Amino acid sequence: MPRNCIKESSSPKENEIFLWRMDLPNKERRSPENGPNRRCCSSFKMFLVALSFAYFSKALSGSYMKSTITQLERRFDIPSYLIGVIDGSFEIGNLLVIAFVSYFGAKLHRPKIIAIGCLLMSLGTFLIALPHFIIGRYKFETSIRLSVNSSSSLSPCPLSSAEPSTSSVPSAGCEHESRLSMWIYVFLGNILRGIGETPVQPLGISYIDDHALEENAAFYIGCVQTISVIGPVFGYLLGSVCAKIYVDIGFVNMESISITPGDARWVGAWWLGYLIAGFITLLSAVPFWFLPKSLPLPERRLGKYSPERSSFIKDSALLEHKYQADEPANFLEMAKDFLPTLRSLLGNPVYFLYLCVTIIQFNSLIGMVTYKPKYIEQHYGQSASKANFLMGVINIPAVALGMFSGGVIMKKFKLSIMGAAKFALGTSLLGYFLSLFFFSMGCENASVAGITTSYNGTESLFMADGSLRASCNAACHCPEKNWDPVCGEDGLTYVSPCLAGCRTSHGSGMDTVFAQCSCIGVGNQTATAGQCNNRESCHRIFPYFLALSVITSFIISLGGTPGYMLLIRCIKPQLKSLALGFHTLTTRTLAGIPAPIYFGAIIDTTCLKWGHKKCGGRGACRIYNTAAYRIAYLGLTLGLRTVSFFLCILGLLVLRRHVQKQKHSTMLNGGSAAAGELQALRKEENNSCNSEQCAPHNSDYDPERETRL
Repeated sequence: MPRNCIKESSSPKENEIFLWRMDLPNKERRSPENGPNRRCCSSFKMFLVALSFAYFSKALSGSYMKSTITQLERRFDIPSYLIGVIDGSFEIGNLLVIAFVSYFGAKLHRPKIIAIGCLLMSLGTFLIALPHFIIGRYKFETSIRLSVNSSSSLSPCPLSSAEPSTSSVPSAGCEHESRLSMWIYVFLGNILRGIGETPVQPLGISYIDDHALEENAAFYIGCVQTISVIGPVFGYLLGSVCAKIYVDIGFVNMESISITPGDARWVGAWWLGYLIAGFITLLSAVPFWFLPKSLPLPERRLGKYSPERSSFIKDSALLEHKYQADEPANFLEMAKDFLPTLRSLLGNPVYFLYLCVTIIQFNSLIGMVTYKPKYIEQHYGQSASKANFLMGVINIPAVALGMFSGGVIMKKFKLSIMGAAKFALGTSLLGYFLSLFFFSMGCENASVAGITTSYNGTESLFMADGSLRASCNAACHCPEKNWDPVCGEDGLTYVSPCLAGCRTSHGSGMDTVFAQCSCIGVGNQTATAGQCNNRESCHRIFPYFLALSVITSFIISLGGTPGYMLLIRCIKPQLKSLALGFHTLTTRTLAGIPAPIYFGAIIDTTCLKWGHKKCGGRGACRIYNTAAYRIAYLGLTLGLRTVSFFLCILGLLVLRRHVQKQKHSTMLNGGSAAAGELQALRKEENNSCNSEQCAPHNSDYDPERETRL
């Protein structure tokens, strides 16, 4: 075809696509392996595998972070709101560089930028584990003899006239304690993880979109996203395994450990999981260093073109290079247009209401997911290991299946934008009403003498750090700040053997038995180490809680894919990238960062007994008011969703009016506008090719193609 048939007004990229579509049969276009450069195809496949592994590793480390929140609380003696600050620091790191990476990353070597990001994620994960190796051994409050061979006779109840208990004076070495809290390292490491994660998604997805055929790009991206769903499953399972292992495993004699994984003082080997996750993330960076900046797709296409067309494409590439030199001016023009474009985007009432709804619902979702393992631990008396295992094996797969099923339903029934909105709202409402049954699945508070019940077990109390004194232990000089629970024969848990009035003890480790306990009025007046595990009704109702949790997670997730498609379809095509980017920015800023913090702060208000640091100061919570915890956690989660539904209904009405208006205008003006546009295009075509030079000379010519271009 003569070169003067190519429109001068078209961009080099459009001309290349034009020639490609005119010359190549459909069969060749769909199969990249038909090209002579098979090396390109293998590099693209390598990139797909590498990106899938990077998605897996970042999802694994992110979910492992959420599985360790109670371990971090106890190890660093910090309240829940500080755990929220640590959890939100990932989003802070992400937001610090997202604009820079999104703009400049696409112009640089994208695979190497992703490799650098994976390397930073790995370093951040290793930094999180660093405090374990510099903070020293974990020491918890205990009155139990550690060695069987010890000949000393412990007296848990020292007389008032005797020397104060050693646990009431500051521990030796506090004067050398670092003023820098160790949790700062976890905070900084999580920020570094957030910075490193930033380029993986935007640069990885854009690389696939640029080098895959249009009809295959969505499939490849779907495969990568599907692989990433497996990451949280393994992250929570890794958290389950590490929570069973004592924090100082390999450095202490395990026979001397007098607590079990179900104890509020137990800290698992949280650092071990971060080392494993960091190593996996480090491995994910390796393949990207060996991938090219871009795959030579134009070179593969040049082999199928005639010499004249090949020359034209090369000329187009030179023109494109020339235009890039003028990019700063274009960037300034784009910067000037940014605010008007953003104003136009936010002026779309459907998009604005959708944005408000998702911000509120993301606050509910992120807060709920962050503290759900802790809720299972505190409310139903499960260990951290079991809570993480259940999250990984039951809840996460239910969410993944729900999102996949929602996409299948939308495709099978060919839901319109209005149908997608109704489906998303319907599933969300159904999940909401089912979630209300969680309020009825409550557990009674653990019976702790002096905190939730009186010493005679007849009166209910809810004393937050009140006096633990009673007539039965008045003769003992007991430190009230310690948490060293024992289970009495009467079925009550006592804060410590001293506060139970115990005079003697025998045995060691977890086999220690305390005797002559004046506050225990039944039997032999003995007590054993650890809390009483007599919450029978909790164990009976827990399976029903799990079943309802799986069902609600699946139903709510059904509306995830249709809801996302609603976001894409409710805006103009030219504003799609800005709309998606602004949506991500606002949800992370207004939901990802604040939600864990204020959820944690509200949960802290339900604490009944705080632990204390060895050098003074309030530590982690040891026991919560179960009823208040349930109301605060579930009430905040469902309360936010209640508010969002009012905006959902308003948005649905606005969307319906918008769709009806659009249909009406299409019916009135569609036919005449289409005819006028077709006539204008044909007139332009005749003016640009006014001689016989543009006549087709082969059977592959299709006038419709040029008209569409």
